[in-house]
Amino acid sequence: MPDRPAPPVSGHALATPAVKQMQRDSFANPALFWLERGQAAFDRVEGEAGKSCADCHGADDLRSAATTFPKVVEGALTALEGQINRCRTLRMSAPALGLGSEALLSLMLAVRERSDGMPMAVRIDGAARRFFDRGRALYTERRGQMNLACFQCHDERVGLWLRGEQLTQGQTNGLPGYLLRWGEVGSVHRRFQFCDDQRLAEPDALGSDDYLALELYTAWRGNGLPVEALAVRR
Repeated sequence: MPDRPAPPVSGHALATPAVKQMQRDSFANPALFWLERGQAAFDRVEGEAGKSCADCHGADDLRSAATTFPKVVEGALTALEGQINRCRTLRMSAPALGLGSEALLSLMLAVRERSDGMPMAVRIDGAARRFFDRGRALYTERRGQMNLACFQCHDERVGLWLRGEQLTQGQTNGLPGYLLRWGEVGSVHRRFQFCDDQRLAEPDALGSDDYLALELYTAWRGNGLPVEALAVRR
């Protein structure tokens, strides 16, 4: 099993022509509505501090922020949604948004849009190393009643079809993204839950330590791929 694809290939490359066109067309891309809600939330004043995201982050700020997550923040592995909630609670004195909620996913798209097209560049050295090693172990661990590991689909069977879905490398450069099967935007961790369901394993909770570690590992596998802020997938 290769530790990293050579080269990494985005799931967009294996999408049908219709899905590719939907992603490219800003009028047809259903994620646009989520982005617009997120941009409005970015500018909205919330919390006891009387601040908005835009008060700290101007138009030219956060240009590459989405390329670096997950990363270690004050000793804890933190995904982009976790960092957004940290800013809300610590800087804005506003309540954290629910993981997987429309409000948080929309705000994530607004942040990710500023890094659109920039290459993924997560780091796995220093304090991140132990989380990376845990993520690699999870990627190779067989789980569930089907006794499957991530690499068996996303390394050994890329391009093949399974239950009506063409298998990709499992890259996360397009997540959160609009999933046609769900009819809404879904997060990285929701996709992990979906895969666990498919192999008949008990899914973890959104934001779990194991899912965060697995997100770091899979993001690293896609280092160099461009962020797709408004990705559409089947």
